[in-house]
Amino acid sequence: MTHFPDFAEATVLRGALIAGFSDDDFFQFCQENDSARIERTADHEIIIMPPVGGDSSAASGDAYFQLALWSRHNGGRPFESSVGFRLPDGAILSPDVSWLPTAAWESLTAQQRQKFLPICPDFVVEIKSPSDRLPVLQTKMEQWLQNGVRLGFLLNTETETAYVYAAGQPMQTVQGFDQELSGEPVLPGFRLDLRELKS
Repeated sequence: MTHFPDFAEATVLRGALIAGFSDDDFFQFCQENDSARIERTADHEIIIMPPVGGDSSAASGDAYFQLALWSRHNGGRPFESSVGFRLPDGAILSPDVSWLPTAAWESLTAQQRQKFLPICPDFVVEIKSPSDRLPVLQTKMEQWLQNGVRLGFLLNTETETAYVYAAGQPMQTVQGFDQELSGEPVLPGFRLDLRELKS
């Protein structure tokens, strides 16, 4: 199981009652606290994170816009940050941006689509906000890969640094946001224009 380092400014809920939450219990908890950003670790700890600031939200929105525009012409299903994925290791995580191939989306029943999606996306983007700690996000990116993500971008808009995670490949660091990141081969033809994400 994956253990995250200490969270900065996040509230971590632990204990037997929390650990005993079923997936439905946790879904209901999230619905009743829909103004909060909430995830659950593989150890069933509940992480309540502070809302992000304007810069982080704008960067996330633009990354989603670019992906959604590509997906409209190339297929698949893009998601923004309010979706939750129930992963094979038991964690329920919500990336800032994500994408599923059409076949994966169509494999889910109508009932499954109404709650946390019991599937791992092929592609994720995580954007560091000022309240996030980089080691925590890097651990989260490794967890995404361990659960089946094929390609992931971790973006730090403050330092204009991108970390590219690809299944079976060492992590690559890309410095400077005056360029694009390729989605190949997972997203053929997709290029994330980092210039649009600059503050």
